[in-house]
Amino acid sequence: MPEMTGADVLVECLLREGVRYVFGVPGAQPLVLLDAIYRRRERGIEFVMTRHEQAAAHMADAWSRVTGQVGVCLGTVGPGVTDLVPGVAAAWAEGSPLLVLAAQNQSWRIYPHHGSQQECHQLGLFSTITKWNACCYHFSRIPELVRAAFRTALAGRPGPVHLDLPCDILYQRGEVDESWFWDPPSYRATRGPAAPADVVEEAARLLTEAARPLLHLGGGVLRSGAWEEARLLAEHLGAAVTTTVGARGAIPDDHPQALVAAGYGAMAAQSDADVVLAVGCRFGELDMWGRPPAWAERGRQTIIQVDVDPQWIGVNVPVSLGVVGDARVVLAQLLEAVRERTPPRDPHPGLEEYRLAQESWLAEFLELGASEARPIHPLRVIKEVRDFFPREAIVCVDGGNMAVWANYLTRIYEPRSFLWAGDMGHLGAGLPFALAAKLAHPERPVFVLHGDGSFMFMPQELETARRLGLAVVDVIGNDRAYGMIKGGQKMAFAGRYVGVDFHDVRYDELARAMGCYGERVEDPADLRPALERAVASGLPAVLDVLIDQEAGLAAPDTVTLVDLWLEGCDL
Repeated sequence: MPEMTGADVLVECLLREGVRYVFGVPGAQPLVLLDAIYRRRERGIEFVMTRHEQAAAHMADAWSRVTGQVGVCLGTVGPGVTDLVPGVAAAWAEGSPLLVLAAQNQSWRIYPHHGSQQECHQLGLFSTITKWNACCYHFSRIPELVRAAFRTALAGRPGPVHLDLPCDILYQRGEVDESWFWDPPSYRATRGPAAPADVVEEAARLLTEAARPLLHLGGGVLRSGAWEEARLLAEHLGAAVTTTVGARGAIPDDHPQALVAAGYGAMAAQSDADVVLAVGCRFGELDMWGRPPAWAERGRQTIIQVDVDPQWIGVNVPVSLGVVGDARVVLAQLLEAVRERTPPRDPHPGLEEYRLAQESWLAEFLELGASEARPIHPLRVIKEVRDFFPREAIVCVDGGNMAVWANYLTRIYEPRSFLWAGDMGHLGAGLPFALAAKLAHPERPVFVLHGDGSFMFMPQELETARRLGLAVVDVIGNDRAYGMIKGGQKMAFAGRYVGVDFHDVRYDELARAMGCYGERVEDPADLRPALERAVASGLPAVLDVLIDQEAGLAAPDTVTLVDLWLEGCDL
């Protein structure tokens, strides 16, 4: 091979891994890396410039979630790298595999630093929000470190990894041998670990002897691509199926055995089950820690927990059987073992009762979803938007009250089609998520549900959408406040509102100023026509929908959320 720079070596490694996009903001130190990408565009790799590094990390996260591949983001030394942190932290919380490329000052100036402009201890910065990180001190080690990065990002519970790249190493040039570059199957596992046969047999016995079995599916099911195995196992057992909120789409919301995440029907099924198969979930806060009323009293259920990471077995809920292995592999093992033990079973009779509980829970929300009130009720917005877009649409939800409303009436039908930074609770992820999803699946409609508070964390990415021609539809529920926090102040602090109210901003005009379609909607009857105009424009679109602030302050789950946030605090 000819002489190559360190940047050339890095890009060659990324190409071997099938990397399609590197998301980021340019800077002086990684210029040679950008040039190396440019010179290899015909081989299918591109640099996607965002307007803020946080958006770049969110886009890498979303790319990972919708494709199952490692997302890659880039920041320049110091401020560029520190701006990546919020997006990387969100990916860390969600278990998304990311490669964070961080340009660094020259190798002779760093660790320890001694006064260079923009110097930053980037290894320390990322150490708590990545699975692995390293600094490269010679260009010949780049392939080895990239292999370690991808191997670690994808092993066990996936997550971000970070590679610090001193700029002189990127410019370093020398003879390169083809033997430096290995194909992925030669240095990392391409199939997750199986569970021991005796453990699988014991789990199959418990499930086939259950009268009211339940499958509870978490993000690990989506990360491993295990949704088909989960559906087949549930159907064979006649089991009820629930998901964590973040894993929606692991089974279609309208599957006859599925119950909407965190709804009353789901909680009734969860608390009533005698045997629970929990796959790829941690029983975290949004699962009510596995406690009543969402689950049965401790000791009243047999819980089988499947997780690729043994450290998460039995952390929040004591289990009857811990099964360590990849979700897809283990579910396939269980399906085979269960089929040998029993013929297919009818759905157990409790499902009808759970479905009735779900319908009763949803009835009020559906009624509000048909409200003709002005200002528009948030649930009318949610229902109109979900009804407008087809089943295969990719749904991106930003933080705040709109995420709560969305859970009630936004049905999810396809795996890897629901994007929400719920575990970290980030604001501003929605639009970057949508842009990456549209890059990955240009043939599918993509829409975002925002509050006005969350939208204003990343509005500059409308320019990214326009520049890249990504016609996503961004629906803003505009209540001129941080509605969720204002609702908490109303409930817990007698309406003493501090730091939660906004000026009325014309987000539709902001969109038009960036070359996008923008329209303000004030009448519920105009919602569908506005959606039609937005899609017909062929442009990235913003619908600035004026919603009822009082409805947001009285959101049904505000009390529950405040209790979770402030558990143990004396209000």
